Formats: sequence, C-alpha cells, structure tokens
Amino acid sequence: MNDTVLIELRSEELPPKSLRQLSEAFADSVFAALKAQQFTADDSVCTPYATPRRLALSITGVAAHQPDRILERKGPALGSALDATGKPTPALAGFMRSAGVSFEQLHKTADGKSEYFVARIEKKGETLAAYLAEIVAQALKKLPIPKVMRWGDSEHQFVRPVHSLILLHGEHVVAGEVLGLRSDRLTLGHRFLSTGEIRIGSTAEYVDKLAAGKVIASFAERRAAVAAQLDAAAKRLDARINPADGLLDEVTALVEWPVVYAGQFEAEYLEVPQECLILTMQQNQKYFPLLDASGKLLNRFLIVSNMQVDDPGAIISGNERVVRPRLADARFFYDQDRKNGFTTRAMRLGAVVYHNKLGSLGDRAQRLGRIARNIAEKLGADGNIAESVGLLAKVDLLTDMVGEFPELQGIMGRYYLLHEGNSPEFADAVEQHYRPRFAGDALPQGSIACAAALADKLDALVGFFGIGQLPTGDKDPFGLRRAALGVLRILMETPLPLDLAELIETAAQALQAQGIQLEPVSQPLLVFMLDRLRGTLREAGYSIDVIEAVLAQQPTRIDRVTARLAAVREFQQLPESLALAAANKRIGNILKKADAKLPEADVALLEEDAEKALFERVRLIAPLVTSHVANEDYAEALKVLASVRAEVDRFFAEVMVNVPDPTLRGNRLGLLKALFEQLNAVADIAKLAV
Repeated sequence: MNDTVLIELRSEELPPKSLRQLSEAFADSVFAALKAQQFTADDSVCTPYATPRRLALSITGVAAHQPDRILERKGPALGSALDATGKPTPALAGFMRSAGVSFEQLHKTADGKSEYFVARIEKKGETLAAYLAEIVAQALKKLPIPKVMRWGDSEHQFVRPVHSLILLHGEHVVAGEVLGLRSDRLTLGHRFLSTGEIRIGSTAEYVDKLAAGKVIASFAERRAAVAAQLDAAAKRLDARINPADGLLDEVTALVEWPVVYAGQFEAEYLEVPQECLILTMQQNQKYFPLLDASGKLLNRFLIVSNMQVDDPGAIISGNERVVRPRLADARFFYDQDRKNGFTTRAMRLGAVVYHNKLGSLGDRAQRLGRIARNIAEKLGADGNIAESVGLLAKVDLLTDMVGEFPELQGIMGRYYLLHEGNSPEFADAVEQHYRPRFAGDALPQGSIACAAALADKLDALVGFFGIGQLPTGDKDPFGLRRAALGVLRILMETPLPLDLAELIETAAQALQAQGIQLEPVSQPLLVFMLDRLRGTLREAGYSIDVIEAVLAQQPTRIDRVTARLAAVREFQQLPESLALAAANKRIGNILKKADAKLPEADVALLEEDAEKALFERVRLIAPLVTSHVANEDYAEALKVLASVRAEVDRFFAEVMVNVPDPTLRGNRLGLLKALFEQLNAVADIAKLAV
C-alpha cells in the first residue's frame, strides 16, 4: 500500500543560519535513499519542514514493501573463470559461493570488451521498517554540520540534543531507532504557547496539528508570513524595511509562531551614520530598521517575536531597552574615531602586517597610491588625487568602528574624510574603491574611484599569484575570484579603455619596486581572469562557441569584448559564416605545420588563377578590415571578411599548397598566413565550425 511518510526529529534549538540548508539537505538525502531502494512512486513529492526545534519532512506515494527484484552480480571473465578442461577456476568457485548460486545458474554476458559470468539473484522485497530508520540515520550523518555534540550519557552525536522521533507511514508508526530514540507519533508544539504532547494520528494531520500548537512547520510558509507581517507593519508606520534577505532567513529560523511588533529609540542616535545603526540592529539584535521614502533611517524598528500576547508592551519595551546600549556603543566608537583623527592614522598602517611576504598595510597603501596614479593618468584624471585616495583607502581599518563592524570598511572612511573637510568626490572614491563587493553590486563611479578600485584588486591578484597563493577548488581565502570579477566588471561595464595586460604589469612593478620577489605572473593571471570572464559571459546568455571565438585570442582590452561578441553573433547569421569558419580552421592546421617565418606572398610567384584571385581579394580587404577594427566596428569587419568566401572556396578547390617547389610552397603559405591574420582580426572564427 502506498501512503505518505512523515519523519520528524525534535531537538534543542538548531543553528539558525544553517537551518534552511540542513532541512533541505536532510529531505533530499532521505528522498534519494527511498527512491534508490524503490519505495517511492514516479509522482512522489518530498516536502521539507523546519522550525527552530525540529527537522521534518513528508514524502507522498511511499510503498510499505519494496517490489521483488532481480539483482545482477558481475563475476570473473570467461578467460579466467574456466580452466583448460572447462571446469570452474578457484576465482569462479569463490564467486559462486559468495553469490549462493550453482554453475548451472550462472549466465554469460558481454560489455563490448570481454565476456564474463553473472549471477542473477532474486531478492524478495523488504518492508519499509527494514530500511527507514537506517536511511534517516545515514541522512543525518551526511548533513553539512561543522561541529557535533554529545548529550547526557549517550554516545550519539548531532548538532543539538535530540528528544523525540516520529516515523509514520500513513496512520502507522514505522518501528525503528535513530540516535538512541525509538520511533513514535508524539511531538510538542510551541515552547510557551502550547501545552502538552501532540499526538499525530496520521501523516495528513501533521501540519494542522502543529499549527494548532502554534508552530508553522514549513520554513517557506513561515518566511512568507514574516515577510508579510513586516511589510504590513512598515506600511502602517509610513516606512519601508531596509533590504536584508539573509536576516529574514535567520529570523525565520528563530521563531515558530512569528509576530511582528514595532519599537523605537531616541532620535539623538540618528546623528551616528545610519549604516552603523542599521548594522548593529540587524547583526546584534536581529531587528529590521525602518527607512523613510528617501532611504533615510527612522528611529523606529521592527521586532520579529516568537510570542503572541494581548499586550506586547513588555516585549517592546524590553527590546527597546536592549538596543540602547548597542546604539550607544556605536555613537561612542563614532565620536572617538573623529576625536582621534583619520589621516593621522595613516602613519600607523606600517605597524600592521598585510601578509608576511607582501609587507605591511603601509607598504600596500604605497602600492595602491602608485597603481591608482598610473591608472588615473591613463584615464585623463588627476594622478595626485588618485594617489592620495590609494594612500588613505585602508586607513579606516584602524578605526574602532570598523574594528567592531568590518562590513563598514570604506563606508566609515568616507564619513571620517568628510568630517575632516575633504571633498565629497575624494571621500566617495575612498568608499567606492571596495566596489563591487559582491555579484550584482554597484560599480565605482568616476575615474578616480575606478582607478582606486582597480588598484586595490590588481595589487591583491598580482601579489598573491606572485607568491603562489592561488585559489584551489572551492578554497579562495584571499577572495581572488571576487577580485578578478570586480576588475573585469569595471573594465567591461563602465567601460574603461585600459589594457588588462598593462594593468597587471603596472601592479607587478609596484610590488617589485618594494623588493618583493614574484613568480612569473602575467600569463597565468591573465588566463585565470579570462576564465572568470568566460563564466560571466555564459551566465549572460552568450553561446559557448561565440565566447570561445572571442576569448581564444586572449583579448586584453576587456571593454571591447562585448562588441566583439555581438559582431560574432551577427556574423553567425551570414550564409558564409560556416564555410569561412571551416576554412579558417583548415588554414590554421596547415600553418601549424609550416615554418614559423613565412615570406609575404609575391605576386610574381602566383601561377594559378585561383591564387591570383585570392591574393587580390586579400589585398583589397586588408585595409578595410584594419580600419573597421581600429574604429571598433567589428560587425562591419566581419561582413567584409564574409566577401572572401568565393575566392577561398575556389583556392582550396583548384590550388595545391604543399607542392614540391619550396619557393612556390612558401609563397602560397604566405598568402594563407595573410588571409589567416585577416580572418582572425576580430575573433577566432574557427571556433564557430561545427
């Protein structure tokens, strides 16, 4: 009989930041195991549940018994299974004993390489009870839990102590034991709003009975309820919530029956930069700060409580009382930082180690200033200002506020520089040199800010690549992948007319000028960054062949990549594209086997009409292609190249390239080389060949 399975593991409060991940991983693992053992139906649906004190799931269409199955075990190959007389060798005899079959019950089969014996064993289907508890236990062991604990006098381990276990199949308890707990149908509701045990009569009752016990079992439904209540409360106060998806998930994992209340604090705290107040409320208290229509912080916040009461006054006042010391700390840090001065702290950067092979923060500041000046001057901006931004960009790392809230680096530098009378443009550049901080983040604005941002990321990339600290697998302790993507986005999306290879060399020179020994870095770092660009372009919807056609040439003007991609896309639509791509591939293969130095084609050595026609066509298109490429009109350059198809087809149909005469052969190879250079002026169109 098929019915729904319900599994619930009730525990002490689970880690809120990982609750959603734990729930989904647990459900996926159990579902996959039941499917592998053929207990589920084709239309079975798995639904995860998660609250602060339970991991649970339900799966529809689960059978009480497995179907009978034929298991096939592979034995030795025929060559080693039988001796010269045709009798079983010890290897085959051992296989038959382990499989519990006789020689007459064996079958022969082949895998395309060799023929071997197999034993087909009929296995009777077992009950769900024979598997379910072990499946749950194994799923718990696979959960991404960094640290486990023991409780009481047991040897069982889990992320938190576990108190009860439900294993139900429809209306029936499935006997089993997990983490020392026998399966049952009993659970508990809300810690304070519900009393007594809740008896789950059948799997269909679970969600409703928990709701009656003031628990919303579904993480997704509870999250939606929290979001709806927050929005409604904000609208009542004519405000909006500061965006915080991560906080919404965390709060959802902290409550079973969410209720939203509004609190407030003294308006005098609004003198502190609002980023500081928002961060301390969100990070330390899990509150949702409120903003006005212009994005300015209000002295109001929303509390997501786990208690529904008729008079929430005590809850609200208690939270207001708790938040004041946090806000007072923020104000104290802000006042002290301003008293101690900002630019004077720059002298202390030399006492802070950046990396034992890359010097101090003071050394790094000097490099950032030098690199930023170089980039700014290339962009036609004031190099002196850019250098000053680089020198001061990391000073706020030494402030009390950033020491307490590292997320505010750059942001506090801006506030402190404005306090000391610096221009908004200068202060903004210091803040924005960290951009983009994450995928989708805003880019730095203006040449000075872009120069500082590029300097920051290039110094890290070249420095760590130069001392052999490359990202490996999923490990990237220095954030080099993020830095590379940041450089690429700034160059491509701003866009900036800068050469990536030259930027890498500029950063390397700044490091070497301080006596820092670097391994060869230019080529491996360029390959690394283009690989990051490859992934970004795939996400943007470009096809792999178009991407490879452009990136195969290792372009270093990243600002021109998008235009080249668009041109190649347009070229693909031309009827000549496939034939020319195939011809380009053929020419490339021919030239690989030729001498590295080939002469320019000499018209006096041309014999065949077909090669004369191709020579004339290449001579005519060369200046046009060069002009279009120089003007970054790549689509027109490719259209001009499309016009050479007839001559190329005729050349390969009528002319033999590798003739015995070395002079004639060299001349024809020189002609193909000239054509090859034109065909690859925009992209390696051979990558478009099917």
